[in-house]
Amino acid sequence: MKYPSLKSSDINRRYEDAAELYNNWEIDVDKALKKLDGINLSLHCWQGDDVGGFEVKKGAPGGGIMATGAFPGKARCADELRNDLEKAFTLIPGKKRLNLHAIYLESDGKFVERDEIGAEHFAGWIDWAISEKVKLDFNPTFFAHPKAESGFTLSNADKSIRKFWIDHGIKCRKIAAEFAKKLKDTCVINFWVPDGLKDYPADRWSPRERLAESLDEIFKTDLHGIKDAVEGKLFGLGSEEYVVGSNEFYMAYAISRKKLPCLDMGHYHPTETVHDKLSALLTFIPELLLHVSRPMRWDSDHVVIMNDDLLNLARELVRGNALDKVFLATDFFDGSINRLGAWTIGARSFKKALLYAMLEPVPLLKKLEKDGCGAEKLAIMEEFKGMPFGAIWDFYCMKSDVPVGASWLNFMCDYEKSVLSKRS
Repeated sequence: MKYPSLKSSDINRRYEDAAELYNNWEIDVDKALKKLDGINLSLHCWQGDDVGGFEVKKGAPGGGIMATGAFPGKARCADELRNDLEKAFTLIPGKKRLNLHAIYLESDGKFVERDEIGAEHFAGWIDWAISEKVKLDFNPTFFAHPKAESGFTLSNADKSIRKFWIDHGIKCRKIAAEFAKKLKDTCVINFWVPDGLKDYPADRWSPRERLAESLDEIFKTDLHGIKDAVEGKLFGLGSEEYVVGSNEFYMAYAISRKKLPCLDMGHYHPTETVHDKLSALLTFIPELLLHVSRPMRWDSDHVVIMNDDLLNLARELVRGNALDKVFLATDFFDGSINRLGAWTIGARSFKKALLYAMLEPVPLLKKLEKDGCGAEKLAIMEEFKGMPFGAIWDFYCMKSDVPVGASWLNFMCDYEKSVLSKRS
């Protein structure tokens, strides 16, 4: 079936009516759209191939990340992944940014060990980014490798294994610096390591001491144009009891070393909320990195949708004037649905949530709260759930030259039929 869109005249009419309603509350819709258009959201590359990467393998990999599902058409090489990303970018309004993992190198069919990678193995990505006007962020890959099989990398008791991963981290920072230089933009490089144990450890202390020492060695040299981030986690597959790089560890490390803490929406206890952490952390630090994901009972990296968690996150960013203090990136991988659709749903949902938050009467809500008018505050919050924000979103999509409403599905289905289905 063909999914319907709206005529431009209808979109404009609905926008004008909606904008007038918001103007009654002294909300400048055009100002909100201009602010939204300036938001940088870094789209993650690993949704396109289920976190497989394009390394030439040597030996059995270990310590991997599990993506579930077997929907046909995943990217098998960098060119296919770039083609898929280009298509996704035509469906998502706003600035273009991509988050790359180190395993997405191109090595002309030759095996390249991770402690030997360099910017030359990402020349194709740099050229593509320049051509497509896309900015790049980066991540070392401390998983899916024989030297990660024990469950320990940067905190490994074996000095030689530890050095291997330290060298990998050092090389990745140099690659990120090259991205920054060639693309003339800051490159955020995020460090997440899966180190931990399935059951109770006898020694929680030594691995954390080694992890801190390893990170210090990696970050020893200042490099121009990059922002280093470190990402904590509550638990993972095979590290249910003990994660060396816990959230507490990385909060302390980031603040003491002047690095960015990375908050992933799925890396906490199910009753914890990331939106509450923003004001707590940004009271003491200048910047942080957010990984926008959707946990389902655990850190399952479901495709982001505009649920309460996402809306609350967007509200905190807007109400706290924190959008210029936070680097934003998506982080999920679902191999059970069309991967182009997953990217598009996730990115559009987050930008919708930001727009929704920008169209709330924040000064009024804060004043009512300050004056002790709790019922009025709550009532207005509820009334705004019925405001025609969707008409503003449709107008923004039209002005951004991307499909309006569900009509983007037509482009996804055509691409699946003409391109993705032929990869099976």
